[in-house]
Amino acid sequence: MPSNIVRWDPFSDVVSLRDAMDRLFEESFIQPRLFAPIREGMWQLALDVVENDNDVVVKASVPGIKPEDIDVTVVGDTLTIKGEIKSEKKEEKVNYVLRERRFGAFQRSLTLPVEVQADKARAEFENGVLTLTLPKVEEIKPKQIKVNAKS
Repeated sequence: MPSNIVRWDPFSDVVSLRDAMDRLFEESFIQPRLFAPIREGMWQLALDVVENDNDVVVKASVPGIKPEDIDVTVVGDTLTIKGEIKSEKKEEKVNYVLRERRFGAFQRSLTLPVEVQADKARAEFENGVLTLTLPKVEEIKPKQIKVNAKS
């Protein structure tokens, strides 16, 4: 009676773990989704934040939402953007072949890199992109000091 003996290869499990980690990083960072799930019924916004000499500029992609359905607040050094994408009225007897569009509440809070003047902030909405321009407080802005030669 022949017996089947299989040699154990410890590296075969490591390779499969490495492949799983590669897939995880690719799905998370290389091909991020517009709205990544954070909990049931809630979606997290993808943001771009840029700091220049005078302002902090935040851009958020919010396709399919009306500007009046977005709530933006700044409390201390925390910016919060939240809103809700309303679902379309459900039709009876509809057989979806594919349904990927997201509906529901979203919220994103982040700590700003510097102190800003929230009362002078500007918000613009164009083609599904919300752009917030948050002026820095005067103490944070770089000051130019002229150097004079002493005679």
